[in-house]
Amino acid sequence: MRQLSHKKYSIAALRKSRNFHALGNEGKAFSHTLSFRKRHEAMDRRRARRRAGDFLAKALLWLSGAAASALLLLIAGTVCFRGVPGLSLQMLIGQESVLRGTVGILPSIVNTLFIIVASLAVVLPLGVGAAVYLTEYVKNRRLAGAVEFAAEVLSGIPSILYAMLGALLFCDKLGLQKTLLAGSLTLAVMTLPTVMRTTQESLKAAPASYREGALGLGAGQWPMIRTVVLPASLDGVITGCILAAGRVVGETAVLMYTAGLTTVMQDFSSLQGMLRASGATLSTALYVYAKERADFAAAFSIATVLLVLTAAINLTASLIGRRLRRG
Repeated sequence: MRQLSHKKYSIAALRKSRNFHALGNEGKAFSHTLSFRKRHEAMDRRRARRRAGDFLAKALLWLSGAAASALLLLIAGTVCFRGVPGLSLQMLIGQESVLRGTVGILPSIVNTLFIIVASLAVVLPLGVGAAVYLTEYVKNRRLAGAVEFAAEVLSGIPSILYAMLGALLFCDKLGLQKTLLAGSLTLAVMTLPTVMRTTQESLKAAPASYREGALGLGAGQWPMIRTVVLPASLDGVITGCILAAGRVVGETAVLMYTAGLTTVMQDFSSLQGMLRASGATLSTALYVYAKERADFAAAFSIATVLLVLTAAINLTASLIGRRLRRG
C-alpha cells in the first residue's frame, strides 16, 4: 500500500471528509485502513469484555463450589470429631440399658433400615408409575398440569402436617397404631411428590427420537416405555430414590407421631411381628438423647452413624444405577 501523501492530504482532513473516494486512490486506501482498524479495535474490546466476564463467572462459580464444599466438610467434620470418640462396638450392636448405664443403638439402626425399605417399596412403584402415566399416556394436558401443580404444592408442605395425617389416617382410622408400618406409609405419602416430579422431568428429557424409533420398529406403547424410555430416564429415577431415602433417614416429626420412641429390639422374624413393630429410628433417637436426656456425646455418636448410613445409601443407589445402565 502506498504511503499517504501528507503534503496533499492531512489526517485531520481525511477524517473530516465524508467522501474518501473523492480524494483519490490514497483516500480510498486510508478509508479501508481506518475502517479495518476500527473493526479490529472493536473486536479487541469485545474480546476483553468477554474474557473479563468469563473470568468473573468462573471465579464466582469456584467460590460457590468452595463455599458449599467447605460448609459440608465443616458440618461433617464437626459431627465426626465429636461423635467418633464415643462410638464403640457395644454401642453399635447392643441395646440401651438403664440398669447397666449403657447406650445401644442397634434397635434404632434396624428400625431405620426397615423404614427405608418399606417406604421405598411403596413410593417407588407409585411415583414412577404416576410419572410414566402423566408423561406418556395422559392426553389432557390440563389434567397433567393440575396434578403436577398439586405435587409441587405437596412437596412444600411441612412434615408436621404429614405427621398429623399419618396419625389420623394410618394410626387411628386404619388401626395400625404407632408402628413402623404406619410411619413407613406416612413417609411414602410425604416423598411421593418428590419421586414423581424427578422421574417425570427425566422422562420428559428423553429424546423424542427414541420413542419414534421404537414405534417405527413396531413396538407398542408399553414395550417402548419399558425398553427405551425408562432406561434412558434411569438417572431421574435414581435421583428420586436418593432424595426419598435421604428424607426418610432424616425425618423426625413424622416418626415421633406415627412410629413411637421405644428403643427395645422388635421382633422382625415373622410377618405379624413386622406389622406390629414400633420404635425409634436413628433420627428420633438422636432427638431423644439430645433434647430429652441432654446426652450430647451419645447424640453426636448417633449423628455420625446417621451420616455414614446416608452416605452408604447414596453410594449404593449410584452403584446400582451404574450397573443397570451398563446392563
